[in-house]
Amino acid sequence: MQVNLNNRHQHILWATVRHYIATAEPVGSKSLAEEYNLSVSPATIRTGMSFLEKIGLLYQPHTSAGRVPSDSGYRIYVDQLMKPSETLAFEVEELLQKQLNLPESRLEALLQGSAQILATLSGYITLVTMPQTATAKLRHLQLVQVEAEKIMLIVVTNTYETQSLMMDLRAVNQKKHGKDLPENSVLPDPEDIDRELQILSNFLNSQLRGRAIGELSSLDWTELDREFEKYAESIKNLLESLALRCQTPEYTRILISGIAEVLRLPEFSKMQQVQTIIQLLEEEQEQLWPLIFEVPSTDNQVTVRIGSENPLEPIQGCALISATYGNGITPLGSVGVLGPTRMVYENAIAIVKSTADFLSEAIGGS
Repeated sequence: MQVNLNNRHQHILWATVRHYIATAEPVGSKSLAEEYNLSVSPATIRTGMSFLEKIGLLYQPHTSAGRVPSDSGYRIYVDQLMKPSETLAFEVEELLQKQLNLPESRLEALLQGSAQILATLSGYITLVTMPQTATAKLRHLQLVQVEAEKIMLIVVTNTYETQSLMMDLRAVNQKKHGKDLPENSVLPDPEDIDRELQILSNFLNSQLRGRAIGELSSLDWTELDREFEKYAESIKNLLESLALRCQTPEYTRILISGIAEVLRLPEFSKMQQVQTIIQLLEEEQEQLWPLIFEVPSTDNQVTVRIGSENPLEPIQGCALISATYGNGITPLGSVGVLGPTRMVYENAIAIVKSTADFLSEAIGGS
């Protein structure tokens, strides 16, 4: 929303939003005159507030009450009148680094810990989406013989998720001999198989490490020694199956923390409203996921949806702030907070961005 306000009207809107965020009470001109250095009389402030109400940035919940910001008023405040807290952003980053680490295969613990810290610091509901496997990159691959006739392909991603598929060793040897083998045929020596699988694993890692899971089926088999060609078709089929299995889903699971935090706020005092939000969070995450996992179209890195800007009815009285985390330029998941439109935006935006940056660094540097 683009509205051109003069300096006086900007100051009055800024003071009104700040006062309402702090008190949750409709704001009058006398309060602004007493608590903020606006350098004008209460009568001038009243005139300014009337103008801001006329253009839709403030409204009166009751005729005898003061004024409160509208969704559009909050939007102007966020876009033009405030700056995220750099001090808080630095403190959040230090706290996350101090309290969390990234042990292998414990990515979910890292994300859940981040969600809990974010909920405690912000006082709002925290939403952290699990990474998308298809955009994750291969960290390590291993072929292991697990039974006399079975080989397991194990793939570990840079997000420390593990995928595995089984391959029939008898099919490999049928490929080698060019005919069906009898059921009682003798398989190669296990030590020879282990040696071949280790050499083949080393080759696959050299070719595929760092590639997205969705790209694993594109391998240059011309560099594979003739000795191992018998494995080529079976492994190619496995990689294609893995890539298909890990295609980006419509949504991934959302880790939620901080519901108890917002129940203390007056906006969530009505049980029916709380129930509809909890139902959305617990049972209808597929609707919420696209709003959280949204790559910003600007350089701001953070997406802010205020009130009616949220298309889902249960949260149209809320503000949703989110940012993506990822590996380099590839977004893997997202971090968000959900709270009332009467939100401390300076702090919430700083906390969300710092948490997303922390997760990106932890995953990218791992």
